[in-house]
Amino acid sequence: MRAGHTRTAGVPDHATRTGGALPARGGRRRPAHARPRVQDASSRRFLARATLLSAALSIAGAVLGLGRDQALAHLFGAGAETDAFLVAWTVPEVAATLLIEDGMAFVLVPAFSAALALRARGQRTPDPVRSLVAASLPRLCLALAATAAVLAAGAPMLVSALAPGLSDASLAVSCTRLTATCVLSFGLAGYCSAALRAHRSFLAPGAIYVAYNVAIIGTMFVVGAHWGVRSAALGVALGGCLMVAVQAPSLARRIAGRTGSRALVDDGDGARPLAPALICAVLLFALCRQSQVLIERHLASGLPAGAISHLNYAQKVAQLPMSLSLMVCVVTFPVVAQAIAEGDTRRARNRVERDLVLMSTVLLMGAAVVLAGAPQIVQLLFQRGAFTAQDTAATAAVMRVYATGLLGQTLVGALVRSYFAAGRTTWFPLGAMGVGALATVAIGAWAVGPWGACGIAAANAIGITVTALLLLYGLGPGSVPVRVRRVVADLVRPLCAAAGATAAGLLGAGLFASPAASVAVCCLCVSAVFLLLCWILDAAGARSLLLSAVRFLLPYVTRKLGHGR
Repeated sequence: MRAGHTRTAGVPDHATRTGGALPARGGRRRPAHARPRVQDASSRRFLARATLLSAALSIAGAVLGLGRDQALAHLFGAGAETDAFLVAWTVPEVAATLLIEDGMAFVLVPAFSAALALRARGQRTPDPVRSLVAASLPRLCLALAATAAVLAAGAPMLVSALAPGLSDASLAVSCTRLTATCVLSFGLAGYCSAALRAHRSFLAPGAIYVAYNVAIIGTMFVVGAHWGVRSAALGVALGGCLMVAVQAPSLARRIAGRTGSRALVDDGDGARPLAPALICAVLLFALCRQSQVLIERHLASGLPAGAISHLNYAQKVAQLPMSLSLMVCVVTFPVVAQAIAEGDTRRARNRVERDLVLMSTVLLMGAAVVLAGAPQIVQLLFQRGAFTAQDTAATAAVMRVYATGLLGQTLVGALVRSYFAAGRTTWFPLGAMGVGALATVAIGAWAVGPWGACGIAAANAIGITVTALLLLYGLGPGSVPVRVRRVVADLVRPLCAAAGATAAGLLGAGLFASPAASVAVCCLCVSAVFLLLCWILDAAGARSLLLSAVRFLLPYVTRKLGHGR
C-alpha cells in the first residue's frame, strides 16, 4: 500500500475549500454543503491509512532496533567496550533528533507546505517547490559536511567532554570518528523525509529506520569478529547512507519535470523563506531536548562499568510505546501545517487536540506493559551470551523508572509541533526545554550518589515532565490555540485505565517462570483491562472509534460473505 496523494485528479486541494462547487460525474455539480463532509471523510480515511502504514513501518524499525540492541548485547555484553561505543552512539542519537525527528521536520514541513499551497493556487513559474529545494539543499549539504568533519577531527575532545570517567577512551574516539559521518547522511535523510511528508507520502520516510538497523545488524555480524564493537559504528555510517538511498528516488519523482530554480521569496501570499532565527530556535530546542542523553552519559560515566549500557538498553525498550504513539503526529503534522497556512486555525486546533489524547492513550497502554513486566521483558530480550542476570535486574529497575516519564516525553514531542507548525520563530519551547534540562541536571547530580542509574533515570523523567507542563501552559495565540483544560480533563480517563491495567499486568506477569509466557500473559492482561476501562470511561472516544471501525469494516466483511455464498 502506498500512502500518497488523495486529492481528486487535476483539482487543487484549495478548490475544495474556497472555490465553487466541484463538478460531479456526468457534468452535474455537487452541492456546496456536501463538500466538507465528503472532504472530511476522505481526509480521515487517508490519515487512517497513512497512520497505519507509518505505525507498521515504525514497528518494523523498532523490532529491528531491538534486534540491533540484542546483537550488541549478545556479541559484546554490557561492559567497558559497549560503554565506549554508546558514547560514540551519542552522535547519531543527537543527529537523529536534530536532523530527522524534530529539527529538520519542524522547519521544513511548514516550508514545503507553504510552497505546495502556492503550487496548488496555480503558481508554476518558478515552481515554488523546486525553488525551495534550490535555495536550501546546497547550503544545507555544505553546513552538514563541515560539521561532520569538525566532529571527526575533534573526537578526542568530544569523548572527554561526554564521558570524562570512561575506561577506554581511545576505543570511543575511533567509534566516534565513524559515527560522525551520520551528520551528513542523517541531514539529507531528514530533508527528504520532511519534503515527502509535506507531499503526503509516508512509505519511504517510514522505511528509513528499517534500512538503518538492517545495515548495523548486518555489519556487526559480518565484521564484528575482526573489528569488535567498531563494527557497530561502521554500521551506523553505512546505515545513514541507506536512509538517504531509500528516499531519494521518491523525492526526485515529485520535484522532477518542473522549470524554475530561483530562490523562494515572500510574495505576500503564503510563501516564506527559511528564516535563520526559526532554524536556530528549532535546532537549539532539539539539541536541548537531546541534552538529557548527554547529561545521563556524563553522570553515569563515574559509575561502575556497565551503567551507561544499562541506561541505554532500558531507555530503548521503554521508549518503544512512545515511538509508536508519535507516529500519529508525524502523519498529522503536515495536515496541521497546511491548515495554518490556509488560515484554518479551528481545523488545526481540533486535529492537535485529538492527537494529544489519542497519542497519550496509546502511550499509556504501552507504559503499563513496561511497568508491569520490565524484568521479564529484559530477560526475554537480552539475557543471553555476555548479558548476565545481574545486567537484567539493573536494566529492569532503570526501565521502570524511565516508564514514569513516558507521558511527558510523548506530550513534549506532540506539543512542540503546535509551536512550530505556523513556520514562525518562537523561543518558548527552547525556554521550557531549558528549564527541564536544568531540573534533570540538578536532580541527577543529587540522586546519582544514593540511587545510581535509577536516580539518573528519575531525573530524566522529572525533567521532561516539567517541560511538558510548561509547554501545555504556554499554548496560546502564537501557536495552535489548544484548549488546555479540555485536553487535561480528557487525559484523566486513560490515566485511570493505565493504573488499573498496570495492576492487572503485575499479577499476570508473576504467574509463570518462563519469561516468554510471563510477557505474553502480561501483555494480554494489560490490553484486556486497559481496553475494557477505556470503553467504560470512554477514554479518547473509544466507543465512537469502535463504532467507526465497525462501520468501516462491515462493507468489506459483507462483501466477502456475499462472494462466499
